[in-house]
Amino acid sequence: MKNEIKTEYQKALDKSLKNMASSLPIMFSILLLISLINVFGKDYYSKIFSGNLVSDSFVGAIAGSFSFGIPITSYIVGGELLKEGVSLIAVAAFIMTWTTVGVMMLPLEAKYLGKRLAVVRNVTNFVFSIIIAVLTVATMNLFQ
Repeated sequence: MKNEIKTEYQKALDKSLKNMASSLPIMFSILLLISLINVFGKDYYSKIFSGNLVSDSFVGAIAGSFSFGIPITSYIVGGELLKEGVSLIAVAAFIMTWTTVGVMMLPLEAKYLGKRLAVVRNVTNFVFSIIIAVLTVATMNLFQ
């Protein structure tokens, strides 16, 4: 019985290692693209926002979708954007998409979850990020 369990465990481990090895080139490419976009886009975020609430939320969501980061760093980036004069609605949309939409991760996500699910998930998160950004700012304005 123990040999059967060990064999199943070994099969699962081997399969996991093969999957990880096959995804490494994709992950490396994604990280390289993210690094390049974050380096070249870093100083331009404050320049691409017009001050219009509708376009700023859309631009913020697009910028966040192409950037990528972990949630804890999104608050730091969001704070810096606010210091540079970017509107709160744009920062809210940026933070939401920064953490939930991954355009750069789409190939990897499609490989493991399927193209349709990956696209539907990202589009849904994009749309709801804009809606939540608008509702967040509207709610804050009610209580000020």
